[in-house]
Parts: sequence; structure tokens; C-alpha cells
Amino acid sequence: MARSITAALQQIKAELHQHVTPDDIHAACTATGHQWRERVLGPVLTVQALLLQVLHATAMTGVSRLVGVTFSASAYCQALQRLPVEVLRTLLRQAVSRQRDTTAARAGWRGHRVFFVDGSSCSMPDTPELQRRFGQPTGQKPGCGFPVAHLLALFDAYTGMLVDVLMSSWRTHDLKRVDELHPHLRSGDVLVADRGLASFAHLALLQLRGVHAVFRVHQRRKVSFAPRQQQWAGCDWPRRLAHEDQLTVWRKTKQPSRALPRDVYEALPDVLIVRELRYRVTRRGYRTRAVTLVTTLLDPEGYPATELAELYHRRWQAEVNLRHLKETLGMRVLRAKSVAGVERELLAFALVYNAICAVLTVIAVHLETTPERVSVLDVLRMLRHGLADLVVTTIVVNPDRPGRIQPRLVKRRPLQYSLMTRPRAEWKRALMGNQHRVT
Repeated sequence: MARSITAALQQIKAELHQHVTPDDIHAACTATGHQWRERVLGPVLTVQALLLQVLHATAMTGVSRLVGVTFSASAYCQALQRLPVEVLRTLLRQAVSRQRDTTAARAGWRGHRVFFVDGSSCSMPDTPELQRRFGQPTGQKPGCGFPVAHLLALFDAYTGMLVDVLMSSWRTHDLKRVDELHPHLRSGDVLVADRGLASFAHLALLQLRGVHAVFRVHQRRKVSFAPRQQQWAGCDWPRRLAHEDQLTVWRKTKQPSRALPRDVYEALPDVLIVRELRYRVTRRGYRTRAVTLVTTLLDPEGYPATELAELYHRRWQAEVNLRHLKETLGMRVLRAKSVAGVERELLAFALVYNAICAVLTVIAVHLETTPERVSVLDVLRMLRHGLADLVVTTIVVNPDRPGRIQPRLVKRRPLQYSLMTRPRAEWKRALMGNQHRVT
């Protein structure tokens, strides 16, 4: 085992350096039609500098020391502005495709690839451009809050890799743009999501692609269960389903979905045969006591209710992945001051996070465990300090602790400063006017 782990680490050292190669960057620039002239901060060095900046969580003034090439922060900022956002998005697609090819044989659930989709948010500097594009949450006074972007992320269930992420204005619902993630899915895949995406239109769009869904039923949809003999057209296995596990028909409403164009909505089928099931949560400390799911996996023998419940329970890993992005890597607050800048920064976080997932996956395979049990923080530290001195004893494999609960409370108190309830300029004018106490 020790030899195989050592060989795996050598493989990691060789492959991580090639995660985003100069050839990949050149190919992405060519594919997007980006033209450039040879200079110190060309697209290759600019992308590498951006990834190192995100990895080490440093300011622009410290990037040149990480890269080992002398340039000013102003020159680096101009180089970033010259770099098209689509180049980074192409690099993300390339990295995800490469990792999928290496894990395709082991990343399945009952013969299906599984993906998680979930929404989140991130904050950014208070500039007029970002305010116009993203807006800010209600309840914040003008001049006192920050723009907040809505994020929609698609994760691979096995590796945890971020397949794609979409950035929208704060008030954008998940259903508005989720169809833009569907091209990443192929027939036979399974998409798992929370109740916000469990609409008739979304299920119908997935069914047209041959993609299966496992969603939690939206709280506004009332589901009642009654044991009865069921035999639907197209189903050649009549049987009596268990109580709280039934086939039913969802019908398209006359009022079009606001998340879809009218012509797309009208092209959807009028009815869908779906499977509804409910399971109970009896573990102490859990807020939810009953969970109702809707799925297009209709066969109760091929897909038992207990396994569907376990699959949906795994959806929480998407929340953990988002926590790694926002807290461990520091993506909660972006630093760029333009729309293109925050999009570049977001995609750079995605590339660095996927590089970490690539290391996690290789380690997990050779340790015969799952990637989520390998410490993300330890791998991040390894990448920051270099893998040249990486040894087997530094790999931390967390114990398997299903069903953990922790209170959502903060123990360490924040600094006791008053909240900014008026624009900063007003406070500064008051201070300059020697008003020591501003009300």
C-alpha cells in the first residue's frame, strides 16, 4: 500500500503542474478568438498569476513575487483587463472534461452519473457598475451595503468538481438560468437538487434530454399518499406500491412559467408521470421530520425508496463544496471592481478549487476511500507550499461521520463597532467638522 500511495503522490506532483498548461491556455485563447502580442504579461503568465493569486489569497502587489517575474500591480491589472472572460470559462471546461475521463469508471450510482446543483451568493466592492449589474439585498440603505451576486453551481457528485457556475443579479431565481447548465448533462445522468428547482417545467426540460431528476417537492405543492393499485400507460409492471411511494401525474399549468420563454414552455408535454415518495427523519437534532421527493426514476425495484432517500441526503455535499469555495478559499467576498473582473475572479476560484479536487480524487483512489473524506484544507496547504516535499504522513483522511450536527452559532464575538447606517461620505464630513458624536 505504501508503494502505491507513493506512486500516487508522484503522479499528483506531475499532473498538478499540468492542470492548466500553457498549451491549454493557448488553445483556449485560439478557441475564443482572442488575439495578443508577445509581452511579459501575455495570456499564459496572466492566467498563471491569477491562479496563484487566488491560491495564496494575496493582493495584486504580491503576485509578482509568487510568479518570479518582475512587474507592477498596475501592469498586472491591465493584463487582466485584456484577458477575455471566455478564456477562463474554456479552461474550466477543459479541466472538468479531463477529470471526468479519469474517473468515469468509478463515479456512478446504479450505472448513472450524478450531479448536484445548488444556489449561493458572494459579495463584492460597492462600485456603481457592480450595483447596476447585481444590486444588493433589500433592507440595506443606499450607500451602506454591498452588491451581491447570485451564483448557480453544478457539482460532480463523486469528485466534487465544479462543472460550471453562473453569476446573475441578486434577485435571479435558480429556475431562471438552470437550463444553461443542462448541456453539461447527457442522457442517463441524474440531477439532484433542493425544492427550489422542483417545478413541472424543469422536470419536463430534463426529461426531454433523457436526464433523470431527484428533487425535493416544493413546499407549495401538496402531496397526499393513498395505497392503491396503479397501472399507467407505458408502464408494464402494475403493482401495489407501498404507502408514501406512488406514481402520479403532474400537469402543465395554463399560465406559462416565468422562468422560460412562452414558446419553450408551450412545446413541453402536457403531462408528466412522476414518482413521489416520502421518508421520515427520526435522528435527534434534525429540524426536518419528513422529506417528500419527486423523481423520474419510476421503477421502485430498480431504484428503491431507501436508496433514493440516501442519494438525496448526499445532496448536502453541494453545501459543503460551496463552503470550501467561500470559506476555505475565500470566495465569499470578491475584490474586483468591474463586472468582467468579478467574473474572471469567480472562474479563477473555480479552477483552483477543481485543482484541489483533482488531488483529492487521486489520493482517495489510492487510499481506497472517497474524495470527501480527504481534508480539503490540508490539500490547499500542500498546494500553497508546494508538493515537492509531500510525504504520505501529511495526508489527513477524516473519519466517516454521517449524520453530524452542529449548531449554527458563532462562539467568537466580532469587534464591537457600530453598524454603518449612513453613507461613508456623510460620516467623513461629520468627522472633518469635528463632530465627535454623529447620530
